[in-house]
Amino acid sequence: MRLRGVARRMVWAVWVAAACPACDSAPDTEPTSPPREGRGATVSVTKLYERTADMINEDLQLLGLPVRARFGVSAYRLLYETVGFDGERNTASGALLVPSPVLGALDVMSFQHGTIIRDDQAPSRNDLARFTGLVYAADGYLAVMPDLLGLGDSEGFHPFHHEATSATAVVDMLRAAYDFAARAGIVLSGKLFLSGYSQGGYTAMAAHRALEEGYADEFTVTASAPMAGAYDLSGAMVEVVLSTEPYPSPYYLPYLLLAYNEIYGLFDSPSDYLASPYDVLIPPLFDGNHSSDEINALMPSVLRDVINPTLLAEFEQDPDHFFRQVLEENDVYQWSPGVPVRLYHCSGDRHVPIANAYAALEGLKGGAGSVELIEPVRDANHYECAAFAIYAGKAWIDTF
Repeated sequence: MRLRGVARRMVWAVWVAAACPACDSAPDTEPTSPPREGRGATVSVTKLYERTADMINEDLQLLGLPVRARFGVSAYRLLYETVGFDGERNTASGALLVPSPVLGALDVMSFQHGTIIRDDQAPSRNDLARFTGLVYAADGYLAVMPDLLGLGDSEGFHPFHHEATSATAVVDMLRAAYDFAARAGIVLSGKLFLSGYSQGGYTAMAAHRALEEGYADEFTVTASAPMAGAYDLSGAMVEVVLSTEPYPSPYYLPYLLLAYNEIYGLFDSPSDYLASPYDVLIPPLFDGNHSSDEINALMPSVLRDVINPTLLAEFEQDPDHFFRQVLEENDVYQWSPGVPVRLYHCSGDRHVPIANAYAALEGLKGGAGSVELIEPVRDANHYECAAFAIYAGKAWIDTF
């Protein structure tokens, strides 16, 4: 009980930090002439704030968080070029947090955010979403926090749990961040770490795989710490969808269905995959302005009840159903990492069951890198686990 109480206080403290009046000053825009073109080229840089170590420590002390700032932090919003799911040119945004002063060569941490649906929840726009990056930067890391496609200042529908664009948005944000560092005279150590929680765990896994398999000539990953991610969409998460038990956050399912239909063109209309009246009520709420609470309030608590009954029956009966194939295409746990991977997950997680981490623990074996699974608090739920996983993950990253 004591551990759970600490977890609640830590999560609450992160929320309070989002309302801290000292966090944001009036932004000023710094135009750039990027040396690169195409993917990763910087479109614009906007300075969000500068905070001293004393200011950060004062807030951390008031919030009761067990960390201390060694550096001040300057935060920026980057808009950069990337590609969409169709391979066409697109733009995406993200937050870059830089320690101040810069002393020596900096390690890079790319931290991926959890599931959001409102544009103002993205790291480039929201103190809460970039809080973990602030902590890393205040300890001397260059913290990179992509908003991902369709969120923040990026147009279009967010490709939720789509492996390819999850990875390319991170890769291209890293390119923009490295260019920023070069233009600012910041020396990087060559160490690159990846982490993230919930959807961020999935994104970190997808990005790590892409960086090793497709961008090894540009980047060398040192280690990654994916946390509470839905790595096994076609297995562990299908069991969740087909269950008759209530699910704590049902809006995840229409989010995925809408995103995959946008990407793959699987259906002619929402009525083909959503049961009535959800086919009419739910899609308009995914416009970047509504909250998950608003959507959950309109949904049944049992996930399978939101699916078109005909589609549900076909999906249950056909092991080779086209939607199963799409989910399998976006699984991110069957590959061989060349560097250490430490998975963090709590067994009390009902949003993203720990079965995803068990699948990854088996699926990632065979590479040169070690793979471990850590349960920070064994019976903690999805939200209670977050603070413990993030701080334990940072402690592990610090050992490198």
